[in-house]
Amino acid sequence: MGANESFFIDGPAGRLEALLMLPDGPPVAAALVCHADPAQGGVMHFKVVFRAAKALQSQGLAALRFNFRGVGLSDGAYDEGRGEQDDVRAALAELERRFPGLPAVLGGFSFGASMALHAGVSDPRAGALFALGLPLLRMGDVRWVEDCRKPRLFVQGEFDPFGGAVAIEAFVARLPEPRRLVVIPGADHFFDGRLDALQDTVANWAAERPWEAS
Repeated sequence: MGANESFFIDGPAGRLEALLMLPDGPPVAAALVCHADPAQGGVMHFKVVFRAAKALQSQGLAALRFNFRGVGLSDGAYDEGRGEQDDVRAALAELERRFPGLPAVLGGFSFGASMALHAGVSDPRAGALFALGLPLLRMGDVRWVEDCRKPRLFVQGEFDPFGGAVAIEAFVARLPEPRRLVVIPGADHFFDGRLDALQDTVANWAAERPWEAS
């Protein structure tokens, strides 16, 4: 597998700590993977975030992870999901600078999935979106997602307390195509014991180059 590169992104609240995972050959697209809630200990090194990045890298994408403001070596302070959306946009701008002309894929885990959707549904730089362990029951009104027609992947644990199989199936059923939902049997919010299934799901989706349908 390709090399890793650590660096800082110029963010709206200061520097954002970042780690880029490169594929063996020229990347076919560039992906951004956002981490879980900083208030709950979320960092870019979480297993789900790492596994998703590995899955994307395995399919020829350059995968960028970063720490939100106030996490790790990133400047700033937690902003309860407001400024974090601007962090996502700054990271997307970094991908655009490093990989001009390549399609961009945007997603994340838990809080990071919510931030990625908030930023990505209207950002023309994001050609495809993915949400892993979407905290649906904590997000309030989600009608703002329902007009998005970009290719979207939702991967959810069957027993996720923040939106298990019944809740996520009802939510995704309301969304326009193209969208895909994969519920991992027996999985909780963190996909404990089911990380291989999660990684395979993301890799299989990326192999189809969903951004080409955008």
